[in-house]
Amino acid sequence: MTKKIIIANWKMNPSTSKEAEKWFTDITKSVARIKKTEIVVCAPFIYLDKLAKIRTSKVKLGAQDAFAGDIGPFTGEVSPEMLYNLGVRHVILGHSERRSPPTGGGETNELINKKIKSALASGLSPIVCVGESERDLDHGYYKIVSTQIGECLKGISKDSISKIIIAYEPVWSISSTANRRDATPGDCREMAVFIRKTLSDISSPAIASRVRIIYGGSANERSAEDFLKNGGVDGLLSGKASLDPKKFYEMIMIAENIPVPY
Repeated sequence: MTKKIIIANWKMNPSTSKEAEKWFTDITKSVARIKKTEIVVCAPFIYLDKLAKIRTSKVKLGAQDAFAGDIGPFTGEVSPEMLYNLGVRHVILGHSERRSPPTGGGETNELINKKIKSALASGLSPIVCVGESERDLDHGYYKIVSTQIGECLKGISKDSISKIIIAYEPVWSISSTANRRDATPGDCREMAVFIRKTLSDISSPAIASRVRIIYGGSANERSAEDFLKNGGVDGLLSGKASLDPKKFYEMIMIAENIPVPY
């Protein structure tokens, strides 16, 4: 049985530790009876220590990035080992907001590859974001996503690939993109099938079948059911909607009530 997974990406929110603790506590209390859904909250670095002290077995803690190494003279960086020692078990890597300069510094597939390897070596489960900036009529977006997956997973063992979560986030649909438009479950299913085929080509069909593929283009409580039922994905990565514990809980309950195949 494969559980659905609902992941919150708080991004650079909230503005105080007190509010972060309240959000997290509200979530943990509301999901006490959840059985079929895995829940992860990816919070800013500065809140992880306190949230780790109040987390429960129902809600796992995630980070929004990690450095591609363990220790050393790297001012301002946080290593996967540090995160693991705090109680963090997941980390978002390769988010489009970090790939795109100037705010993200223009992270490359090669750098993300190093971060994935470092995260895996430290015991973290990477949530690797892939997605195209636009949908062109010539279907060039297939090549873009294929290249992202191939370069980001280069040199990673087949067994380790099964520990990675792939988050499909079409950049043209996320809330921070100018003139954004909504993706449909059909768009999502098309890419989920393609992503799994790509994973199968670089590993094996058996391993590819164990990789969880999730959707993250402005996923919210209104679209959750349609994407989970018709988008061909195993879960959701939610940004803006996850900043409201009630809306995030609605998404969790939608996932919880969808029959899980055995």
